[in-house]
Amino acid sequence: MTAVSVQRPPAPPAAKPRRRSRDVFQATPLTFVMLLATVVLSIFPLYYMIVVATREQGATSSVPPPLIPGSSLGDNIGRLLSNENAAFMTGMVNSAIISLTLTVSVVFLSTLAGFAFAKLRFRGRNALMLSILVTMMVPAQLGVVPLYMMMAKLQWANHLPSVIVPFLVNGFGVFMMRQYVSQSVPDELIEAARVDGCNTFRIYWSVVLPALRPAIAVLALFTFMAQWNEFFWASLAMGDPSNPTVQISLQHLSTGYYNDYAQVFAGTLLSILPLLAAFILFGRQIIGGIMEGALKA
Repeated sequence: MTAVSVQRPPAPPAAKPRRRSRDVFQATPLTFVMLLATVVLSIFPLYYMIVVATREQGATSSVPPPLIPGSSLGDNIGRLLSNENAAFMTGMVNSAIISLTLTVSVVFLSTLAGFAFAKLRFRGRNALMLSILVTMMVPAQLGVVPLYMMMAKLQWANHLPSVIVPFLVNGFGVFMMRQYVSQSVPDELIEAARVDGCNTFRIYWSVVLPALRPAIAVLALFTFMAQWNEFFWASLAMGDPSNPTVQISLQHLSTGYYNDYAQVFAGTLLSILPLLAAFILFGRQIIGGIMEGALKA
């Protein structure tokens, strides 16, 4: 009995070794130089503000200008807080109340309205959403005169309600949350919650709101920054020098024939500390939401 030889199929060609991502996306020295220059140009104004805030009066007029922080920050802050024309601490407290109140209100009402427009079916939904989009297209300056007349009739001028009540909700927040709810919350999850016996508000609070944490962080950060830096409407509605916001206090520091830049920059340094705290607080939530979405993908 003869043995039958079995011919083996030819071996497949060896695959070429894949290049590591480290080699594919390796940065060139020019990239590092450009990034370093961008960082220096971005940080230098902030650094120079700190330098002037820690120096004596007239440091900005010295030649060459100082580039190393001094030891007069405490004296400058003391003169700033004792300046009755600026009422700086009153401005800080007023801006904190306004910014925190509006941040909480805008986030809550925008997420609630965004959930309703995205997942609930009711008559006139598209028309209402269109009207919200129209409000985003109209410049805010066009409504300043009638809004101020309304605040005057309500006797809210020079009081905090005049800068809080008109901005409790905005169209951008509603539109942003509607888009995010439509993409991140599936209809099956809403139906499963209804089967479990949840009412509409319970679905919003227990199902939808936890899924919106990254978008909430972004909206809260933008709202807090916008309200803290608001100057145009606050200068009209809060014209009383004894009851200003922080931006109006900084304006009072820089008006006159002689500007004490050490005091102005000391006030600017104190005014940006809440913004840095907001970046630290909400920035971690934004990055965490991005990383969570990348892992799910």
